[in-house]
Amino acid sequence: MQSTLLKGKLHMARVTQAELWYDGSCAIDSDFVKLAGLCEFERIDIYNVDNGERFSTYVILAEAGSKTISMNGAAARKVQVGDRVIIAAYGQYSEAEMAAHKPKLVYLGEGNTVERTSNTIPVQVA
Repeated sequence: MQSTLLKGKLHMARVTQAELWYDGSCAIDSDFVKLAGLCEFERIDIYNVDNGERFSTYVILAEAGSKTISMNGAAARKVQVGDRVIIAAYGQYSEAEMAAHKPKLVYLGEGNTVERTSNTIPVQVA
């Protein structure tokens, strides 16, 4: 049996561009793509923390070091420049793979600077 688990995410990224007339996708600084274990053309889910929108698109690469998070095509209508978003990718894992799986989590701060990386999320306290 296969289960779907979080593979990698960019947490609290700031949208830097919204390009309605560009090919639909999400352009992400290629350094961020590597850190989060994502790849070009991979399907991603985007959760807009500021307005509650949730949608899917795919990754295209933006210039390394640019700190770019650009929503393109129809996705541009779901965000405003400056919105905080969570970008997540998921993978299919066997029971054996699940036992050793650790997602690649990248936490971004102001100006889309990398604050920290992790592969665990603390247990939520009641």
